[in-house]
Amino acid sequence: MHPGIHNFSEIGKLNKVLLHRPGRELEKLTPGNFERLLFDDIPYLEVAQKEHDYFAKVLRDNGVEVCYYQTETAKALADAKIRENFVKEFVELSPIHSAARREEITEYLLSKDPESLVESCIAGIFTEEIRHLSKRSLIDVVEHDEDDANFASDPMPNLYFTRDRGACVGNGIYIHQLSTPSRRREALLLKYMTKYNRDFALEDTPMWYDVYGKYSIEGGDVLVLSKDMVAVGYSQRTTLAGIESFAENLLKNSEFKKVLVFDIPKCRAFMHLDTVFTMVDYDKFTIHPEIEGPLGVYEITLGDNGELKFNAMKDELHKILALELGLPAVDLIRCGGGDLIAAQREQWNDGSNTLCIAPGTVVTYERNYVTNDLLDKKGINVLSIPSAELSRGRGGPRCMSCPVNRDDL
Repeated sequence: MHPGIHNFSEIGKLNKVLLHRPGRELEKLTPGNFERLLFDDIPYLEVAQKEHDYFAKVLRDNGVEVCYYQTETAKALADAKIRENFVKEFVELSPIHSAARREEITEYLLSKDPESLVESCIAGIFTEEIRHLSKRSLIDVVEHDEDDANFASDPMPNLYFTRDRGACVGNGIYIHQLSTPSRRREALLLKYMTKYNRDFALEDTPMWYDVYGKYSIEGGDVLVLSKDMVAVGYSQRTTLAGIESFAENLLKNSEFKKVLVFDIPKCRAFMHLDTVFTMVDYDKFTIHPEIEGPLGVYEITLGDNGELKFNAMKDELHKILALELGLPAVDLIRCGGGDLIAAQREQWNDGSNTLCIAPGTVVTYERNYVTNDLLDKKGINVLSIPSAELSRGRGGPRCMSCPVNRDDL
């Protein structure tokens, strides 16, 4: 067991990680709702689970303790009063317009044991499951004839991307205001896990950001580059105001000294910073070549007066990284090598989204064979996993993992 949150790098030996094994929520995706629920296709659940189990096995075989979202959240809800508060917040964060429907869902969830309660929140609740509670109103009848009317509560198909809704930074955690309304309830599970599950986080664990923060910020945009420095992507999903709020909390209440802001193109293909840029060794990074030209880098530090200071960094990225990390040079390993078509294809399937589990050892999708071969030639130990179905959700091994505890470098 590795108690508490401890994460001061991207590449230190990974001791403990939080995953979510895909479940019934994926089978709630339809052609009518998958775009709204941020999917481009419908994964085949049985194969997705086998692929995810293989991913977890690779981690365990390399000495990583694997814990799961559903189990860890259920532990946090063992107390009846905590369970009541959780359900209240869950319903408040859900796009449910009818007071009668809110009462039905509350009653339905509180009738369950903690594990079943969490599973129902994740999988979604069909209207038919609560119809016997018969507190329907006119709005329920009208909505029944609209798209997705069979859901009283939407599923959470994105939950297997455990990085998005929060990340462990230093000895604390930040839990996000996710950018899309359909996903904001996901962060609530992590909040309760942190506050009430001592197997996951120690008491009084610092929280650098909260699910009720005003501005969106997502975990795929945050990289812990060193014990002194965190990088944050200004992306399609993370706002400048969210970055500034996070930076202020972190720099004023921890030993971190600097936040680097990476301004990347705002599009679905480059959804988060870690879809185009990850750290794989002390002096090596993967990068998608199409972001190098338009990339802007800025630094946030704390002034002597306790106020944030902002500065634009004008040098080339490899020089900025070498300087900030105190290295003679860094190697930017380009997704797809020099082949633009391979780079675009493999980046779409998260060729740059590597999970580093020890310096120079990474987990990748096996389908990104051009980039994997290049990593191997650069001396990186590549542990590849199957991803025919997992990749349909547009996220790779780093997206699917929330590191909780790493060794210091």
